[in-house]
Amino acid sequence: MGKRMNRSRDGVRLSRRAALQTAGAGGMAFAAAGLSRSGLAAQTPAGSPAATPVGTPAAAASSGPELVSVPQVFNYGDFEFEFLIALGGTYERAADIGECYAVASQIKDHDYESWVAAWRGMADRVHGIAEASDAKGHRASARDAYLRAATYYGQAASFVEGTNDPGQLLPTWEAHRASADAFFARLDPPARQVTIPYEDTTLPGYALTVDDSGTPRPWLIMNNGSDGTVTDMWVQGAAAALRHGYNTLIFDGPGEGAALFRQHLYFRPDWEKVITPVVDWLLQRSDVDPKRIAILGISQGGYWVPRALAFEHRIAAGIFDPGVFDVSTSFTSFLPPDLLQALRTLKGPALDKVKEELDQGVKEAAAQSPDLRYTLASRLRPYGTTSFADVLIKLQAYNLNGVVDKIQCPVLIADPEGEQFWPGQSEQVYEALRSPKTLVRFTAAEGADLHCEPKANGLREQVYFDWLDETLGITGAAAPVATPAT
Repeated sequence: MGKRMNRSRDGVRLSRRAALQTAGAGGMAFAAAGLSRSGLAAQTPAGSPAATPVGTPAAAASSGPELVSVPQVFNYGDFEFEFLIALGGTYERAADIGECYAVASQIKDHDYESWVAAWRGMADRVHGIAEASDAKGHRASARDAYLRAATYYGQAASFVEGTNDPGQLLPTWEAHRASADAFFARLDPPARQVTIPYEDTTLPGYALTVDDSGTPRPWLIMNNGSDGTVTDMWVQGAAAALRHGYNTLIFDGPGEGAALFRQHLYFRPDWEKVITPVVDWLLQRSDVDPKRIAILGISQGGYWVPRALAFEHRIAAGIFDPGVFDVSTSFTSFLPPDLLQALRTLKGPALDKVKEELDQGVKEAAAQSPDLRYTLASRLRPYGTTSFADVLIKLQAYNLNGVVDKIQCPVLIADPEGEQFWPGQSEQVYEALRSPKTLVRFTAAEGADLHCEPKANGLREQVYFDWLDETLGITGAAAPVATPAT
């Protein structure tokens, strides 16, 4: 019923470092490592050498990187991982290699001010190119430049909260989103901005179609993770979906993108309450083949999608990249077991005291650490709180216990070598599933290692869409499409 797609596991392995901070009067320790974007946040001790400029892989490789990768541009794991995401975007014209390396040459490793300034400067320059091209009627040039600008503004926003001016975050994110809107509006055919009814409000999104014919086609729902952007969704599946004949929905769920920054909607563990309204909305469209709706969950979407599929059975196929059985482990892997036990079992004043001490300790540590400050701000915000203790308690509900065996549709699970956030959980999800299932191992030897395979978008496309075509009974984009259900 299940199958594993194995490739060679030779190649560079991820070097994981845990950075422990002592927090609170009770001497409680926690790790920022599990919360960082690379999964490898390292605290710089007082008196350590100042950050040094890094402009070439050789320069970075000489002094011991946190995150081992090829190319090796930055030693600081979070910078390296984000740079790889930008570089991987070149596959879908969402970045240019020369522009990425030009930015890198202006950044001091592990220096947030220089990261934000360099990416923001490039974003402003490329956005100016887009506007100039647009004013002269060069639609294709404008479209491509708006996409690159959106990527670069998104990169700048990644570390704003580690700078001395964290208030730049919202305007930088808005610049990203405006550029993304301009890009999507210039596709052929143009993507349509949509609003999806959700409880007493709506969720924003983009409907991307292969053409304007209205012909019923397969649809792919792109489900983002905890901090990805809409242009990440373009790179990680939407662009490829259009080439393969799939219409595509990119949307912001609670805690994501515009739903977070503009509407102040926050994460929830019962993601079926999000995806069911999305499917309801899709099925009202005449260009949807109701038997060929698929969904792709990226990053923390590798939890939300299986959670939703356990209850929403109108979706015909799901992809988890990676599989996430228990979200909390990316927060708790390095926390003292006694602290976790206290947060799980104590009640009333006793629990309040533990939470107060933990949060006070975290606050004091963050005041001394830009790494911890930006990590906590970015990781806690989508849960609707500034309390680390509250998030740890909320996360007790973010797991697939008792629900994963309810999934009925075929599933593909990505298992990248060197997975930083949820190592081993793709296999765990695979073993727990009872529906038709495929586990795909991506390796460093293929250039496809690390969380969400940022350097291997071409390989991901081939694997995912070949599987979707076969699972949904499609033979490429030219296959006959179904007639509307009667």
